Amino acid sequence: MLWRVRTTLPDRPGALAALAQACGEAGVNVMGLQIFPGVVAVTDELVLRTPAGWGADDLARLVVAAGGESVAVVGCSEAALVDQPARYLRAARSVLASPSSFTEVVADLFDAGAGPEPGPGLEGGPGPDVMEMRVGDVVVQVWRRTPFTATEHARGAALADLLADVLSRGRTELAPPVAGPESHADVEYVVGPGGAGDVEAVVGATVVGSATLDGPTPDGVMTLRLHVDPTWRRHGIGTRLLRTAAREAAERGAGELLLETAADNQAVLPMVLAAGLRGRIRVSAGRLAVLVPVRGRSPRVARTG
Repeated sequence: MLWRVRTTLPDRPGALAALAQACGEAGVNVMGLQIFPGVVAVTDELVLRTPAGWGADDLARLVVAAGGESVAVVGCSEAALVDQPARYLRAARSVLASPSSFTEVVADLFDAGAGPEPGPGLEGGPGPDVMEMRVGDVVVQVWRRTPFTATEHARGAALADLLADVLSRGRTELAPPVAGPESHADVEYVVGPGGAGDVEAVVGATVVGSATLDGPTPDGVMTLRLHVDPTWRRHGIGTRLLRTAAREAAERGAGELLLETAADNQAVLPMVLAAGLRGRIRVSAGRLAVLVPVRGRSPRVARTG
């Protein structure tokens, strides 16, 4: 079986050799190695093939006995053996080709947020670590159990800068439009009467989109459920619903607005950016959680409906 192992070793001659020797004596084959240098210690990521019957705890104990600290072990496939510079180049090409895929690309690139947020690392290692990448007023967060290195933080920031550069060059359309109406001049945004918490996008007598607010919770978080008819998507309706729902949530005393959706939903980042809202997008357990501060937003001038 293949395993991806991260460990911190002392920055002294022979430390990595001692680990390689321990692996060889135990019949564990080193298939891949990536080194992240630091000031007083070095983080090594190894792809190891173990004999039959080995588990993550067995491998963690082997690495600790060889001098490793902050050890984390996860099973992996042969995809982990792909050349790392090639992975980053492909990630950059993906962001250039489809800027709206940024959150999905970085989560995959850094092996982050692929399942439920874990507890403490193996052998007393660290708990989940979070890396933040800022695109305009939106912060994209990815997590994993093993700490992100300074090198990885720099790579993540570079990808976020690449996306920001794409947007600044006038490529404001983050996702290709789908077939739909040519004009939206007749779309009205109607807020439910009496603080019902619903916002609807209406054309004539037809509801083409809706935002439903639940809460707020005792800590001031209001949950948002947002839907736009497929025929009317990617034409700014979701953005307008989000902006209107944020004002409504603030009026009802919420401090933050929470929207959850699938991790591969490429409409989320463009929508939050276009709405002009500060936000935090976090990838977790195959889901995207978007948290938008709304306290202090300007109230609506009038209520319709």
